[in-house]
Amino acid sequence: MFCSINDVISPVVESSALHAARADLLHGLLQPQARISPKYLYDARGCELFEQITRLPEYYPTRTEAAILADAGPAMAQVLQGCEVLIELGAGNCEKVRALCRSLRPRHFVGVDIAGDFLSQAVCRLADEFPGLDARAVQADITGPLQLPPDLPRNGRLVFYPGSSIGNFDPADALAMLRRMHELLGPDGGLLIGIDLPKPLQWLEPAYDDAQGVTARFNLNVLSHVNRLLGSDFGEDDWAHHAFFNSGHSRIEMHLRARRPLTVAWPGGGRHFAESETIHTENSYKYPLSQFQATLAEAGFGVCQVWTDERQWFAMVHAHA
Repeated sequence: MFCSINDVISPVVESSALHAARADLLHGLLQPQARISPKYLYDARGCELFEQITRLPEYYPTRTEAAILADAGPAMAQVLQGCEVLIELGAGNCEKVRALCRSLRPRHFVGVDIAGDFLSQAVCRLADEFPGLDARAVQADITGPLQLPPDLPRNGRLVFYPGSSIGNFDPADALAMLRRMHELLGPDGGLLIGIDLPKPLQWLEPAYDDAQGVTARFNLNVLSHVNRLLGSDFGEDDWAHHAFFNSGHSRIEMHLRARRPLTVAWPGGGRHFAESETIHTENSYKYPLSQFQATLAEAGFGVCQVWTDERQWFAMVHAHA
């Protein structure tokens, strides 16, 4: 078993990261339409709540993607043979990558996630399960430039980005993200990515506003994370979860809506929110397959292989670097 954490953070680096997070949060909160980046949804509590979301009956993406990976596993293994280095972005609990580790038997695995402690535990469990696998955890914000371990082989790399997480980015940011993924690969590398396809509204909106209220708790939890980072005084009881499908942009939007007029303070400033004013916390774009393939081509990727479920609700796409 090889399990290592590649991100020992010095106090200077940690202070710099905290300063950047505060600047990022203030920039978003002071926009005319207040925003909090979805990456702040994933503190330790947020990761736990999102795991609960993936098991809800309304939340189709996780089980649909898992079914594709299971049903198309042998075909994927044929297409992806030669993978020596498996890199999962937004790895979280590393649950989805297990099937690929079993079928591809890579020599190296790198899990990348912003939630360092959560990730490191998951990577060590993965290393226990696959003796001989050089498994490493890199705590990093995947929305920016990414530094992988310098001794990682350049050849035989596969970037794995499941869960339709690319849909959390606006189209221009998604293109930039795909270009950064391309830069991580050598000429023989590839990308395996999950995307959520358009589908009837009756299935879309409940997936982001479940009857048990788990998604609401997940969304509201971001305020506690912001309070810790920014020193603000958001109160979760002052806000309500609001999710809806924006047909003009083909995306689910998640917001927090003020229940009453209120003022939120933080060191050096604050903001007044009118009743029903919102903070936009997340988008989830639903890409037509042809549109996403065109975006991949613009990012520098070549021929695609696509696997979907029988209802055409979700797709796993393999693109050559």
